[in-house]
Amino acid sequence: MKRSRGVALIIALVVVALATVMATRIGAQSALDQRRAATLLAQEQAFQIALGAETWAIEVLRADYEHNNRQVTLDQSWATPLPPMPIDGGELTGQLEDLAGRFNLNNLVNADGTKNVFAFAWFQRLLTQLQLEPKWASLLLDWIDPDTIADGVDGAEDGVYTGLAPPYRPPNRPITSTSELLALPGFGLERYRLIAPYVAALPVATPLNVCTASGLLLDTLAPGMTAFGQDPKQLMTNRQKGCFPSLADVTAMLTPLLQPPQKDAALRLIGESSRYFRGQTIVSIGTTELTLYSLLERNPGGYSRVVLRTFGTE
Repeated sequence: MKRSRGVALIIALVVVALATVMATRIGAQSALDQRRAATLLAQEQAFQIALGAETWAIEVLRADYEHNNRQVTLDQSWATPLPPMPIDGGELTGQLEDLAGRFNLNNLVNADGTKNVFAFAWFQRLLTQLQLEPKWASLLLDWIDPDTIADGVDGAEDGVYTGLAPPYRPPNRPITSTSELLALPGFGLERYRLIAPYVAALPVATPLNVCTASGLLLDTLAPGMTAFGQDPKQLMTNRQKGCFPSLADVTAMLTPLLQPPQKDAALRLIGESSRYFRGQTIVSIGTTELTLYSLLERNPGGYSRVVLRTFGTE
């Protein structure tokens, strides 16, 4: 009898232990499911709010076009960042950037796929100004151009990329994201972070907007040009009253610095307007944060369409 009671007690203790473990697991799983559901709901809310901000950006660009359909400048309303706005459970911030104020990497080739000699030299000067090796111009050109012939001693085509681990091939077409620079062998994240603020991936032959380009980028238009990069604060002050420098000013500066063929090529790649803008929207709800990057193309009628969306990174 004593032995039976001892076995029964052990069985009872085991049952209680198992019940406790099961109850704890069910409670933990329930709490985890609730947390996951709350996070998914917050993410969906943040996404819908970000889409609303994207629509707002499109409307701002349309309104600006009606008043300033010739120039795109930093004193227009699109260039004013959206201050933190309270939303249910968090806040929303956003801003627009004129991507034509950056060097277009796809301009390394002409519309027919051949090398754009002026843009190539311009990109080399930009690399040098950022203390990066000029060889990356050749590597990127071969990444984009349609032929399979390496550009000079620094270029690389299929033979180089298929020898890597893992092997891959260059696309031989215009890029859709500046992050493709990271696919160049040895380029690395550190170099990308240095050059990312100055470059964009836009359709071939998209001109630089001199009204919004950085002083450093303007000074790399021609050898010996040092008019704008020395004092960035003064450049921003001058831009509070409209386009500075004007296209006429830049053209006059380029005339003594470039020979006629290169000057003609330069004038085809600079302007005072833009079609491409990047919207950045950050939505915070509780512990959830969503960043939406939207590439917007504004057509000649003033209305914009979304070309590309990315989350978290450009």
